[in-house]
Amino acid sequence: MKLIQLLQGLEFECIQGNTDVDIEAVAYDSRKVQKQGTLFVCTVGAVYDGHDYGAEVVEKGASVLVVSRPVEAVKDTDVTVVLVEDTRYALAFISAAWFGHPAEKLRTIGITGTKGKTTTSYLVKSILEQTGSRVGLIGTIEAVIGDTHIHAENTTPESYCLQEYFARMVEAGLDTVVMEVSSQALKQHRTQGFVFDYGIFTNLEPDHIGPNEHAGFEEYMACKGLLFRQCRVGIVNGDDVHVGDVTKGHTCELETYGMGEGCMLRAEGLELLHVPGSLGIRFHVSGLLEMDVDVPSPGRFSVYNALCAIAICRHFQVERGGIQAALGSAKVKGRIEKVEISDKFTLLIDYAHNAMALESLLGTLKEYEPGRLVCVFGCGGNRSRQRRFEMGEVSGRLADFTIITSDNPRFEKPQAIIDDIRTGIEKTDGKYMEICDRKEAIAYAISHAQERDLIVLAGKGHEDYQEIKGVKYPMDERIIIQELLEAGLEHI
Repeated sequence: MKLIQLLQGLEFECIQGNTDVDIEAVAYDSRKVQKQGTLFVCTVGAVYDGHDYGAEVVEKGASVLVVSRPVEAVKDTDVTVVLVEDTRYALAFISAAWFGHPAEKLRTIGITGTKGKTTTSYLVKSILEQTGSRVGLIGTIEAVIGDTHIHAENTTPESYCLQEYFARMVEAGLDTVVMEVSSQALKQHRTQGFVFDYGIFTNLEPDHIGPNEHAGFEEYMACKGLLFRQCRVGIVNGDDVHVGDVTKGHTCELETYGMGEGCMLRAEGLELLHVPGSLGIRFHVSGLLEMDVDVPSPGRFSVYNALCAIAICRHFQVERGGIQAALGSAKVKGRIEKVEISDKFTLLIDYAHNAMALESLLGTLKEYEPGRLVCVFGCGGNRSRQRRFEMGEVSGRLADFTIITSDNPRFEKPQAIIDDIRTGIEKTDGKYMEICDRKEAIAYAISHAQERDLIVLAGKGHEDYQEIKGVKYPMDERIIIQELLEAGLEHI
C-alpha cells in the first residue's frame, strides 16, 4: 500500500522524503519493527517516547517515520518523515486505512461510563445473538471474535490492535461489534479513524484521577464526552447528573433512558426478587417500548444496565420476547456473578475493587435484607494506601461481617496491606477477622455460612490469577470453590 493512501483524512507535512513509497508493515512499538518498508509511528507514552527510537527502527527496516516533532537522528537519511500534530491520532487513521476500514463493514456500538460498561456490553451481545446477529466484543475482560477469546490488557486496545480486531471480525463473518470505550482511549484517540453507529453513556463518578490518567474530574468528564462527537446516535443515561456536561457539543442524535419522567425509555415499578440462592429485580419498561422485564441480578444498577441494553437493541428491531429471554439468562463473569452452591445462602463474585464500587455493591445487597451480609475482600499491592483505608471503612460500615484477605499483593507484604485495611475498618463498629490466604478465607466463609446469608467475594471478579512479586499464579475463585466442595468442605 502506498504511504499517501494511509495518510488520507489526516493533515500532515512531509518534511523529508516523499509520500509515493510502498509500505509493507505498520508499527508503533520499536520491538515490532522487523522488516524493510515499515511505517513507524512515534507515539508518546507515559514511560517511552517513540521519537527516541528513530535511529533504531530505521536500522531495523523502517522507511517512514510519522512524528510530532523532528527526529535529528534520521535527518539527511533516505527515510521519509511525516510531521503531524498528534501521532496517536494519526496512528488511528493510518491503522484504519491499513486494515481496509473494517469498521465500515460492521455495526459499531461503543459504551463509555464509569460503571456498567462490561455488563451492558455482554447483555447487548447476548440479546443480539438471540436474534441471529453475529456479534464481536471488545472490553475489560476479553475480546471475543467468533469462538476466539483473547485476554484483554486494556479496556480499549491501542488503535492498531483495535482495527486488527475489527478486520478479524469481518473476516470471521461477524456483522456487529459492541465494545467498551475507556476515557483513556478517548483521550489518546484510540477510537479515531471511524464513526460509531451508536455511542452509549452509562454514568459518571470520580475515577481514574491521577498521574498517567486524568488531571482532574473535568478532564475525565470531557474525555468521556468525546464519544458523542464520534457517533451517529447517542444513547445516554438521562438520570445522571453529569449527562448535560458529557453530551455538551455533541454532533449526534440523542436518546435518553432512566427512571426519571423525562427519559425517553423508562423503568417503572421496581420490585426486588429474592429466592433462596438467588437475587434479582423486576420492572416495567415504558416510553419508546412497553414490556415487563425480570433481571437475575440485584439492584438499581442492574436496572440501568438492562435499560441501556434494551435501548440499544431497540434499534436492531429485536422483538420483546428475545430481549426478555436474553436478559433472563445473561451472565457476566465477575459482575455480581452468582455461584450455585446452596439453597440456604447466596454466594456472589464481584469485581468491586475500590471504595466507590464496594459501597454501591454492599448498599445494593443490603436492600435484600439478608440474614447476614458477609464481605470477603483484600486490596492490591503497590497501589494507593488510601484505597485500603476507604474500602475497610466501607465494609465495616455496611457488611455484618468482613473477612479481610489477600488480593494481588504484587511486591508488598500481604499482611501490610491487611493492616491498612484494618485501620479503615476499625473506624467502624463492624465485626471482622483476618485470613491472609484467600483460599482459606473463602473456605471459612462457606463453611461458616448461616441461613439466609449473602456472601460476596469482592475484588477479583473475572481475574483468574493472583500476582505476587511479579509473577501471576493461577487463581480462579470459581475453581477454588469447586475444589473446596470436592474436598468435602462442609456447608449448609
